[in-house]
Amino acid sequence: MKKNVAQKLIESHLVSGEMKQGTEIGLRIDQTLTQDATGTMVMLELEAMNLDRVKTELSAQYVDHNLLQTDFKNADDHLFLRSACQKFGVWYSRPGNGVSHPVHMERFGIPGKTLLGSDSHTCAAGSLGMLAMGAGGLEVATAMAGDPYHIKMPGIMGVKLTGKLPDWVSAKDVILEMLRRHGVSGGVGKIVEYYGPGLESLSAMDRHVIANMGAELGATTTVFPSDEMIKKFLKQQERADVWTEILADEGAEYDEHDEIDLSSLEPLIAKPTSPGNVVPVKEVAGKDIYQAMVGSSANPGFRDFAIAAMIVDGKQVHDRVSFDINPTSRQITENLIELGYLSKLVRSGGRVHQPGCNGCIGMGQAPATGRISLRTVPRNFPGRSGTKEDAVYLCSPETAAASALTGKITDPRELDMDYPKYEEPDKIKINTSMLLAPAEKNEDVELEKGPNIKTLPELDPIPNDIEGPVLMKTGDDVSTDEIMPAGTKVLPLRSNVPEISKFTFAQIDEDYYKRAMEHKDSGSFVVGGSNYGQGSSREHAVLGPRYLGVKVVLAKSFARIHWQNLVNFGIVPLTFINSDDYDKIEQGDELIFKNIRESIQNDSEIEVENKTKGLKFKATHNMSDRQVEMILKGSLINIFREKHIA
Repeated sequence: MKKNVAQKLIESHLVSGEMKQGTEIGLRIDQTLTQDATGTMVMLELEAMNLDRVKTELSAQYVDHNLLQTDFKNADDHLFLRSACQKFGVWYSRPGNGVSHPVHMERFGIPGKTLLGSDSHTCAAGSLGMLAMGAGGLEVATAMAGDPYHIKMPGIMGVKLTGKLPDWVSAKDVILEMLRRHGVSGGVGKIVEYYGPGLESLSAMDRHVIANMGAELGATTTVFPSDEMIKKFLKQQERADVWTEILADEGAEYDEHDEIDLSSLEPLIAKPTSPGNVVPVKEVAGKDIYQAMVGSSANPGFRDFAIAAMIVDGKQVHDRVSFDINPTSRQITENLIELGYLSKLVRSGGRVHQPGCNGCIGMGQAPATGRISLRTVPRNFPGRSGTKEDAVYLCSPETAAASALTGKITDPRELDMDYPKYEEPDKIKINTSMLLAPAEKNEDVELEKGPNIKTLPELDPIPNDIEGPVLMKTGDDVSTDEIMPAGTKVLPLRSNVPEISKFTFAQIDEDYYKRAMEHKDSGSFVVGGSNYGQGSSREHAVLGPRYLGVKVVLAKSFARIHWQNLVNFGIVPLTFINSDDYDKIEQGDELIFKNIRESIQNDSEIEVENKTKGLKFKATHNMSDRQVEMILKGSLINIFREKHIA
């Protein structure tokens, strides 16, 4: 049988199940990636598992989200993470070394390997020919402990690329075109694999841009072949020895097909408040902007900063515009200095920040109320920037730099200049000084816990009969940023579940926490629309509701990672069989689930009684026997304890 790249990667790591779409498979995980907004909880979970040392080939912990030290919390947690890495045998990337995804690609990514990360944009490493997936922290923790990772076998969408990108159009416009065509849920249950002659002109970091925002399609992951472009990148990083060629077989088939002629693309932009709200830049040109930001995991390459620097070289950005430069790794920063690009950005009025996620995750750089901010970040969910009434647009570095100069949203093709000719340098400065290798001996390592780090709450199994109110009803495409916000106020509480739970649904309803505490012990429910829980992999969007007594989330459909996180922590995810039943429930209605433990064991359909309306209807759970056991035991961590701790 002729195989595509995704099939080859899955087959070589398959430890259980069959490669039949929709059935559960288990995969061996070679590498893991954790970042500080989610990794702190992972380390607490490893402690709860009594793990001695990770069993993966390589695990790496990055400090890239919580860099602002406005009080003791982040600083304390950095020390905790450093000690946990020494204790458990994990690489530690120090604060300021850069964003996890490009740094992992530079230093650790290997074609043909599997990578599981507690960050939804882990899929970016698919650019190297890896099978790289985002997951909840608990699943990453069990993978670090040597267990397989389980998913439903995805369908594989093949996207053939032809032609070559025209001037002023770059890789960001490719993924924005995919979002324009397929929306934020068009990739759910699928791996997106790119192939075709158009790949010859897309560098490894161009592919990173496209793979990274595959998360915004809802895809399980994105896969590219490992070809000569990947070999060139690894040679530049002085790691050519790890390269291996991985190509789709001639005539390989895909479950779905799409095709993009790169030469036909134009500059695109995603309007607030969704990455799927994509239009041509010329359609919204002329609107005044307040901020233009270059850099993030979605545009992390050296080229992305260099092209912006050449556009603004010798000019001044508009006096109303904050031109924010977020270098994505210390190594890139050093090379921008060495080759003179950083000075061009600074002289033009650029504000240079330390390498990290920064404004992408709402950690600083918040825009003015209601004023337009153009960003090369992957997401523009409401309030994610740190400003509740924000107006964030997603665009390429070309569009961001051009607009910074004019003070208005500008199609970069309208600038009075030739498109800068950029060539990737063959040799760059390599910087590994801020990567701390795992300790060879860890017997005497003690975890350094500051006062903000709390032990995981106990996760009891659900009762057989549940009755309670619907305390939250949401619409479609509600993101984890809306369920559990990020930003300077909330993210530092990531290792303190009782405190962070106070912000649950705060973006939607500031009174939710107060109402939920009244039903914490008896239980309550959440009702959601389609694609509930899209976005970040943060399990705090489940831990917060779980701590507040949520027993069941009933939705039209779920985003993949959030659905699994609900199962991992013992909240039952149910889907309406008839979507019209969604309209028959109102916030405040009392629901009854009788014999729910017995029902989910014996049947995929669950009866739901709306006591307030006097109605009954059916929902389904779609869980495997393994996942049902997690609900019955209260969480995946409880199962792990039974299995590994006598």
